[in-house]
Amino acid sequence: MSVADTEFDRLFANNDDPWAMRQRWYEQRKRALLLASLPRPEYQSIFEPGCANGETSAVLAQRCRRLLCYDTAERAVALTREKLASVPHASVEQGRLPGQWPVGPFDLVVINELGYYLDAADLARLIEACRASLSDDGQVLACHWRAPIQGCSLNGDAVHQHLGDGLGMASLLEHREADFILQLWGRDPRSVAQHEGLR
Repeated sequence: MSVADTEFDRLFANNDDPWAMRQRWYEQRKRALLLASLPRPEYQSIFEPGCANGETSAVLAQRCRRLLCYDTAERAVALTREKLASVPHASVEQGRLPGQWPVGPFDLVVINELGYYLDAADLARLIEACRASLSDDGQVLACHWRAPIQGCSLNGDAVHQHLGDGLGMASLLEHREADFILQLWGRDPRSVAQHEGLR
């Protein structure tokens, strides 16, 4: 069973930063690696499901012409809207995934610390919705904590196995550490150097 909305509402009830995304060097470094892993300087349209308090949203907004952020928690949506108030090409909506997946197309979907809050059946539905909403050369970037999480049936490695199998797209990047795994898949298998005619 996927984690209930009430759990995320509880996390944000008395804390604007329940995962310490602003304070922890771990989170700051991971965000920098996530941004550096993007092979394009700019995307037409990015979708970020599970935006939390908008810390990652703010850096993604620098790399696209349109950013759509989603979260199931009302407080998270309010915090992200506040964070992106001065970014005219960004919008933030409240939605429960995978059932309320927005209409694309998106050039990039960022699944960041989200997948293990879903059970295997909901994750499969999310992957299918993701595939259906991608542009012809769309990409999926995923990053997840690898240790077990209380109340979740999947860990980060299992989530990425499901993503790799379900997306059926070329693997463009993989970065694995003791703490987290970061992967990028794309419909266009060419590398950055190949796009620039260097290979």
